[in-house]
Amino acid sequence: MVPLSFAGRNFRVTRTGGLFWPDHDALLVADLHLEKASWFARFGQMLPPYDSHATLELLDDDIDATGAKAVYCLGDSFHDSFGCDRLPAAARDLLTRLTQSVDWVWITGNHDAGMIDHCGGRIEIEMVVDGLVLRHEAEADETRPELSGHFHPKLRVKAQGRRVSRRCFVASKTKMILPAYGALTGGLDAQHPEIMKALGGRAEALVPITDRLLKFPVAA
Repeated sequence: MVPLSFAGRNFRVTRTGGLFWPDHDALLVADLHLEKASWFARFGQMLPPYDSHATLELLDDDIDATGAKAVYCLGDSFHDSFGCDRLPAAARDLLTRLTQSVDWVWITGNHDAGMIDHCGGRIEIEMVVDGLVLRHEAEADETRPELSGHFHPKLRVKAQGRRVSRRCFVASKTKMILPAYGALTGGLDAQHPEIMKALGGRAEALVPITDRLLKFPVAA
């Protein structure tokens, strides 16, 4: 894991796009979009139905590697409010085991705002932990330090004659947007005007590699 400092707190970034907060033994992830494939299948677009289990296996590995005692999911954990109902048995069993093993919090997003059957854990619209606001979508007028998801940021650069895309964190002094954690999620360019608007217009894209964090200035 790679160290990352934000708003006077120390974190560690997992290779999968999670954010581990050692002071609280907490793992933060955003935009799992569980059961996205089955949602598309309902409308005739057939995708391999393994996205949820693949995502949850990664999450299980990260919980084990970090020793996390709490997990905060920053919204859009399911692709729709009824995604938990469609989980295959193996994925449901894995998720239930995870939610029973740690303090698990579902912060709701725009996709899963009405979730009821949440497979364990507890539901919050947003919350504050040690002075950090945890919510799904960044609020431009929020003055407190804030962690969020929603935008699925990716950094796109040209290297050695080809374009490379890597999911990334995007951060200003008081706001950080996490990348999408889910196995079946796309991404929005880190310099997209909506991301810049949410962050105040000037920020850095943070790309973790094996032993360090690469930083790229971004602006609308």
